[in-house]
Amino acid sequence: MTGTTPNHRPARKFALIGGLAAVVLALGLYGIVRPGGKTAQFAGACPLSQAAAAKAGPLARGEVAAFSAASRDTPLSDIAFTGPDGVPTTVAAFKGKTVLLNLWATWCIPCREEMPALAKLQTDLGSKDFSVVAVNIDTARLDKPKAFLKEINATALSFYADPTADILQQLKRSEKIQGLPTTILIGRDGCEIGMMEGPAKWDSPDALSLIKQAEG
Repeated sequence: MTGTTPNHRPARKFALIGGLAAVVLALGLYGIVRPGGKTAQFAGACPLSQAAAAKAGPLARGEVAAFSAASRDTPLSDIAFTGPDGVPTTVAAFKGKTVLLNLWATWCIPCREEMPALAKLQTDLGSKDFSVVAVNIDTARLDKPKAFLKEINATALSFYADPTADILQQLKRSEKIQGLPTTILIGRDGCEIGMMEGPAKWDSPDALSLIKQAEG
């Protein structure tokens, strides 16, 4: 329920990743706890995202209470995946935009549940200044993710994918990911503003307020 604090919300759940997504050894559920009281420490490489993190952090409440504002400079421009045309691209291609990067898979039930909200967010806020980039990491039956998005009428989301699941390893090396879904808010300079592990109602007033504050 919007307006409740993390201490009174049910623990958010997300699916565990064991190695590459091609070999899913288990689908686990974990509680997500938002770190509190952190003071952001930036070296100056990500000034736009530094400012955005400072503004967005206090709005991590309600439906996005588990959002954790970045506490250090984390450039993400080299994160790679394929675009809607199947051509390789990176986060760098979105420089100048605020991006909500979401990692999902059809075998991840919490991921499937939040896709309609992500599509609605793209419909509501998508512009030259903001995009939802939902990257699918299915490694088998590659026709299934597109069919799923069509089935739930999430056509507002352009189809981004990484059928090699290498994106998971990139983010694991930087300690940015433990499970699915994971969503990272990225600033106009290609650096992390903050991230959230577990599903969220990304079209909720709480999420809209946080994202608009980060953009502004």
